[in-house]
Formats: sequence, C-alpha cells, structure tokens
Amino acid sequence: MTPSPSRLLACAVLLAACGTLPAQAARTVYNFNPGWRLAVADPPDAMRPGFDDASWQAVTLPRAWNEDDAFGRDIVDHRTGIAWYRKRFTLPAGAARGKVFLEFEGARQAAEVYVNGKRLGLHENGVTAFGFDITAALAPGENVVAVRTDNRWDYREAATGQRYQWADRNFNANYGGLPKNVRLHVTDRLYQTLPLYSTLGTTGVYVYAREFDIAAGRATIHAESEVRNESGKARTVTYEVRLRDRDGKEVARFAAPPRTIAAGATTTLHAAAPVRGLHFWSWGYGYLYDVATTLKVDGKAVDTVVTRTGFRQTEFNNGIVKLNGRALQLKGYAQRTSNEWPAVGMSVPAWLSDYSNGLAVASNANLIRWMHIAPWRQDVESLDRVGMLQAMPAGDSEADVTGRRWEQRIAVMTDAMVYYRNNPSIVFFEAGNRGVSAEHMREMKALRDRYDPHGGRAAGSREMLAAELQRIAEYGGEMLYINKSARMPMWAMEYSRDEAARKFWDDWTPPFHKDGDGPPHKGQSAAAYNRNMDSHAIENVKRWYDYWRERPGTGTRVSSGGVNIVFSDSNTHHRGAENYRRSGEVDAMRIPKDGYYAHQVMWDGWVDVERPRAHIVGHWNYAPGTVKPVTVISSAERVDLYLNGVKLGAGRQSERFLFTFDDVAWQPGELRAVGYDAGGRQVCEARLATAGAPAALKLTALTGPRGLRADGADLALVQVEVVDAQGRRNPVALDTVRFDLHGPAEWRGGIAQGPGNHVLARALPVEGGVNRVLVRSTTEAGRVVLRATADGLAPAVVTLDTLAVKVTGGLAREFPADGLPSNLERGPTPATPSYRVSRVSVPIAAAEASGGGDAGATFDDDETTKWSSNPGERNPAVTYRLTEPATLTEMTLKLAGWRERSYPLRVFVDGEQVWSGSTPKSLGYVTLPLAPRRGSTVRVELNGEADEANAIRLTEVANQAIADTGANQTPKGVLSIVEIEFYRAP
Repeated sequence: MTPSPSRLLACAVLLAACGTLPAQAARTVYNFNPGWRLAVADPPDAMRPGFDDASWQAVTLPRAWNEDDAFGRDIVDHRTGIAWYRKRFTLPAGAARGKVFLEFEGARQAAEVYVNGKRLGLHENGVTAFGFDITAALAPGENVVAVRTDNRWDYREAATGQRYQWADRNFNANYGGLPKNVRLHVTDRLYQTLPLYSTLGTTGVYVYAREFDIAAGRATIHAESEVRNESGKARTVTYEVRLRDRDGKEVARFAAPPRTIAAGATTTLHAAAPVRGLHFWSWGYGYLYDVATTLKVDGKAVDTVVTRTGFRQTEFNNGIVKLNGRALQLKGYAQRTSNEWPAVGMSVPAWLSDYSNGLAVASNANLIRWMHIAPWRQDVESLDRVGMLQAMPAGDSEADVTGRRWEQRIAVMTDAMVYYRNNPSIVFFEAGNRGVSAEHMREMKALRDRYDPHGGRAAGSREMLAAELQRIAEYGGEMLYINKSARMPMWAMEYSRDEAARKFWDDWTPPFHKDGDGPPHKGQSAAAYNRNMDSHAIENVKRWYDYWRERPGTGTRVSSGGVNIVFSDSNTHHRGAENYRRSGEVDAMRIPKDGYYAHQVMWDGWVDVERPRAHIVGHWNYAPGTVKPVTVISSAERVDLYLNGVKLGAGRQSERFLFTFDDVAWQPGELRAVGYDAGGRQVCEARLATAGAPAALKLTALTGPRGLRADGADLALVQVEVVDAQGRRNPVALDTVRFDLHGPAEWRGGIAQGPGNHVLARALPVEGGVNRVLVRSTTEAGRVVLRATADGLAPAVVTLDTLAVKVTGGLAREFPADGLPSNLERGPTPATPSYRVSRVSVPIAAAEASGGGDAGATFDDDETTKWSSNPGERNPAVTYRLTEPATLTEMTLKLAGWRERSYPLRVFVDGEQVWSGSTPKSLGYVTLPLAPRRGSTVRVELNGEADEANAIRLTEVANQAIADTGANQTPKGVLSIVEIEFYRAP
C-alpha cells in the first residue's frame, strides 16, 4: 500500500543539496555492442564456448543480419531464417563476486541465449526488451555468449504453438536477429532490480511526480526501487535519492528511514519530497533530470541506479488533452515502429534517431503514434530528448483477439509499461490497433493502474466510440475519420493514406510524371498513391482542415486532433509504383517533401496557430512558356503573390490554409508570397528563386555531436546536391552521381527511384537536385574520404576522421546516446491560453423525428448510434428544442456516408429558414453557417436525395470495411444523422 503524501513527507529525510554524486557505486553498466560475430546458418554446436567462429562476419550491434533488405526488397520478401550471434568477453576482476545481468533491448523474432554453453532462456515476442541473470553461468577469464535467433514470419511460440499476431508481412518490417542494443550490468548482491518483467520477473525503479504547481515550478518527486537481497544475510539499508538537472547540478537530495531486508527477500523502497525550481518537460522542450537512487549500508553506497526522466502534468477530459495545464490539439504522425533507413533498417546510432525525430518536431508535430508494436528504447529516449509526445501500443495487427493471442498482447504491454514508465514522452498506452472489447479495455487499464499508476498516461484504443466504452477507456478515435467528444479525447489514428514520391514535383517538371499515374492497386485506380509532391501537399491541407475546424474552442464536443500516416517513407506494404510506402512527409533519407512544410505552417501552435507562416508549393525553375497555378500554404488571413516585384494579385482562399493563384506565367527570377493578418499587417512571407544551370556537386556531412565514432556501428549522413555557379541547389536536376569511398568505413548508400531502388549502389541519381547516402564506421580509427562525381559537373569531396572507441575485454563504457543534448527550442509550456473560443454550444433539451424513432441518438455524444428516417418518407425531418432561446450562427452535423454523400438540407429556426443547400463531403463533420436568428427550436429537413458525385475515395490494403461510413446501408432518400450540434457566437 502506498503511504499518503503527508506520511511520505514526514518520513523523508531531506539532505543538503551540496557536492556531486559519486560515479555509479558498486554498479557498472557496460556497452555490450562491440565484438560480435554473425553467421546466417544453424550449426549444431554454435552454443559451445570452443566452437570455431573465426570465419563468421565481425559486427558491432545493433545489427540486423538482413539489413541489406531494407527498402531493397518488398516487405514480403525480407529474408528469414536462423542466424547465430556469438561474442567473447572478459569481466573485470572481482565482478563475479556480485551479480551480472545481460539486457537485450530486443530481438526478432525469437532469441535463445547461452552463456558458456549453458542455456539461459528463450525470448519470443519479437518486440520487447528482455534479459537474464548470467551470474551462475560465468567462468573466470574469458566467457562466451551465443544467441540463436529465428525471424521466420510463421514462427510459433514454443510452449503453445501459437503464432504472434503482429508478425505480419503487411506492416512489420522483418529486421532479423539482434537489431537493438545490448548492455551488461554488474551489481552488488544487494541491488535494485532491472525493469525486465517477463524474463527476470522484476520491475526496477519507478520515478514520478505528484502535487504539481506548474506556475511555481513545484512538485513532489517520488522514487521507488524494487530491491533484492541475495547477499546471504539480512541487510539494513538506507534509500537515498538525488536529483540532478540537465547541467549536472544537484537540486534535491532526500532519503527514506533505514529498513532491514531479510536474506533472499525482495521489497520496494520509497522516498519522496517536495522540490522547487523544476523545469517541466513539454512539447519541444525535452528537459530531463537524472534521478540517482542509492542503497547504502552502514553509510556506504552499495548500489546506485541513475534514471533519466522528466516531469510533466497531463489531463484527459472534456474531449481535450492538456499538458502542464495547457490545452494541446494532437498533431503528428502514425509512424512505423521500425522507423527504418535504407540498407540499415532500424539499427541506426542514437544521434540519427534524434535527427529524424527532431525533424518531426521541427514540422510542428507534437505526437508520434507508433503503430502495432511497442517502439525500441532508443526511439523512446530520443522522443524524451526532442520533446515529442508518443502513443505506445503493445503488439497487435488489425483486430481484437482472444485466448492465447490476447495473453501474448497483455504480456507485451506489461513488459513495455514496466520498461518505459519513466519516459515522460509516453502519454498514451494503446490497447489495440482496432477497437477492443469492454472487458479487454478494463484489463489494459487495470494493467496500467498496477504498474504505472502515477505516470499521467491515458489508457485507450482505436475506436472506443460507444458510450459504454467511453466510460472505461480514456481516449479513442477512428483511423481515418474525425470523431468528437465532450468526454474523453478523440483523435484520428491514421488520417491520410495518400502517397507521393519525392522525385515528382508536378505535371510541368521533369521527369514529367502526370499526377496519379501508376499501376492499379488490387484492380482499382491507385491515383491517390501515385501523387506528385504538390498535390500531396495540397491534400495534406485538405485533410487537416477538417480537424482544425473542430479544434478545442469550437464547442463542447471537440476533436483532439489526429496523426497523419506516416512521417518517413517506410519499408512496409505499398500501393504505388515502388516496393515500399511513399506516404511520408520526408523520404527514407529524411529529405523533406513539400507536405512537410504544409504541416509546419498549419501546426505552428498548441491549438490555434500562434506564429503565422507561408510556404510556396514547388519550385521556380520551369521551361519558357510554362503557365501553371501557384499554391501558397499559409496561416495568414490574406496572401498576395509577387513575381520579380510585380504584384500578381491576392490568392483564392480555400480550406483555410490554401491560397491559389491561377495561370501564372513563368519567368526567371523571384516569386514572393506575402501574408497579412485581418488588419492588413504583414505577418509572414516566403520566397522561391530560379536557380542557374547545374555546375557542380556539393557534399555536406552530418555526424553525431561527438563526431564519427570508430565503433563499427556509427553512421555519417552525407548529403549531395547539384548546385549552380552561385552554390544554389538546382531543384530540377536528376543527374546520376558516382561515389568513391576510401578509408576505414563501409558504404551503405542511399535510395532513389529505379531498379532495386539503388539500395547499396555506388551510383545513384539525385532527385529534385538532392540526395543522401550513409557511410558506416569500422572499428578502426582513421581518415575517411568520400568523393562524388557526375558527368559535366565539378566534383566534390568530403573528409571525415573517425574517432577511436575504447573496448576492453569486449566491453565498452561509451554508449551510443552519450552526450546527446535535449531540444529546448520551444521553451517551457506557455502560461497563456492556447485557443480562442470561436463559438459556444447551445444544449439540446429534446428532439422529435417526423417519422418516429429515437432522435435522441443524434445528440447523445455517441457516434455508434444514429437516427435514420423511414425509407420513402417525404421530406423527413428532426425538430430540436433548445434548453434556452439563443441566436444561432452555426451548426455541425455528422451524417451517415459523410465522405461519400452530400445531403440536400433545409434548416429552420422557429419556422424561419436559415440555411438551404447541399452539405459538403468531409472526413466526419460538416459545419453549416446559419443566418443569425434567435429562437428555441430548430428543424433540420431533407430536401431531395443525397448526391454521391465527387466522393472522397479511400481504398484500404488489409480491410476495406475500415473505410465504411454507412452509405451502402442508407438509401439516398433517407436522412441519417449521427450527431448534431448548434452554436451561438461567444
């Protein structure tokens, strides 16, 4: 039982915040990535210490054995089978007197672990971290660990024969073997346990904050450690906690009274104290603290664990998410958990994870919803640093499940909750990629309450629309469509499916890909999956507009936002011409497409736009005589366009953020868009200039903040551009570039449209004047020279010096994430409101339908219920009685078949017509402006048959039923209302 806060404070022993924390007392954590050998084979004696592995490939982890397949092969063709990893290591003197643990951040699919020939165990789910106590298996001097991995798609759980639901060729790229980091822990025999629940049965350290005072920078900080005493005798322990800020300064120290732990016992120690002057973790403000929890016996430290975490306050109610007391509309991406790169898959250095995830923050996204399976530790910690919220699933596919498959999902979620409960960026636990039953939702919520009761994380699932489920879940929302609620937050899980290759600007630019051209998908037009970049960017605006329109501040029932699928092109199921998914806002090398900048414009604010921006879609290098529309994406109220200083006029506004200028005749020079606020004041601008003819190549290398480490796993990301004589990128260049690499480095290359996607090729084209390649370090330090050449262009050279990494006995003390800074660019959570109230809901007291039926279903805040008129009924209608007379200005409806149908309606207030016309098609709700009229009754009447022309077409790969909106079950002459709301001016 957790003591009360007053009892905790009474017990806490507060210590002076002076001095510095000693190095990890009696505990050492080693980087266990170096010095492995790999063979894609299944020799019968590979677990034996004396087995000869000299001919095996030398690798540094993390390393998928089939990494070459990333983007080179269709996901269904990823190579599978048995692969062995072996490593020799020597423990420091005296280490064997304590406890020694191996921690794997994950394996795919199954991993059977041996130390010195002794089998320690099997981990099979292919998702979560796991580990083993290897103390009893160790020998003096050199030791050997061997891991047999099996990544077959049809792998079955050894004990039950059950397949894993998430081992799915549709979405879960199969990077086999040990594609994640490994650590070795050496502790005292009185120690704080590791958070590896399924294999060690332990939960580790739990740090959290309560009693927040955000404005004053105060909270009560709690630390709990599960402690095990394997010393052979009772020990009296003092539990001490020290809190250090990002600069290493100790800001608090407190302790719990001494406690005796019996020999062989496991218990939980706890201490808490109020702390002032805290910096709260926030969106784009990844402020993190180191919390050192120390066990002391007779005043001497015997074990210290340092937990890096952040503190933030969350709320999930009234249809709104709040972070540190401020409303936040969710804006972001549904990203594949593999988060992969060409020819390396997911196994990139931590700095490159920060680079990729930091780009998403720079696009003004605030949420990553990982898809189907829990992410790996490196990405979770990366999002902590960059200041990005995340939604964490367990493991699933596209359906609720029962029996052993549900038990497998529960086991994965348990592991993930325990492992990640100290990571502030995780704010949602996702029970299922499709809706789950009420019973299963209760079970997932109970799991959260058991293992993470104070983490400020909402438990929910996709869908959860019914009133019954809303009483259990804490968030929900469909995949493709807009949902609203006055109760729990509703946000769209994957609201856009369109795809575009970065190579194609528009219809007027080489290689002259006509927008939408491409092979059919499952016998149907795949135009939406073969877009040009400009139409993809415009479609991003059109899709987001519906969510922006129903944001917090627009009534009692609101949308909490949504996430676009996906952020970066992914090696998963595809609909377009290539063998991978091109729906990213950046490509596989993280080069932005125009859709990236569309989001940057629309999402620049917590709810309402806070900083106006403008972006001109496309480029300004065309052939003479070209006449084309120009589109500007802007959050300004008005946009004017200038060409070489001459004003071309004001843009035609649509979907709030789109400003279109028709029939602009190209001429070389500068295109300038200027945005103005409602008062006519300039608030933003954007420029495009014509680049000159290609003249040279330009190389720019990007490495981690500590340089390129000679550890055999670090990468340099090198950008190549075709530039004009002034050094400006030529945006229409498609030149093929040849690369020569010399020195201690390995070529991993890049990607481009073409045979095999040019994966691992030494020559590949730029697209839109730019491309990127990856170069991996070896374990030898030295000078690396990369030279790029292309016909008719001046060559370029970049030089990198790789830096030595110390490895002793197969162990290193340097970790991939060492020295990575937190992103603090957005600053702390602002204290000001994040939105302006633009309309106020007028409650409905009662409703009566002309032909009978339960018209109350149209305003019950339950999108699984609806009212439909009787077939053949003439001018069916519903009359609503308001709770009080009001001057109505707008109404919002969700109508059956919303994306496919326009309904001809007439609306009357106290008998006077205030609106007549056909409703627009949408992703959920439509807003109708009403002629202002004060009254107490509203009649909504169908005036003809629904029209299905120009429907929003959506095609799904796995299950077309996901896209259903009810149009097929509703005759065109029937009025069918899911939800309705009326508003007055604020």
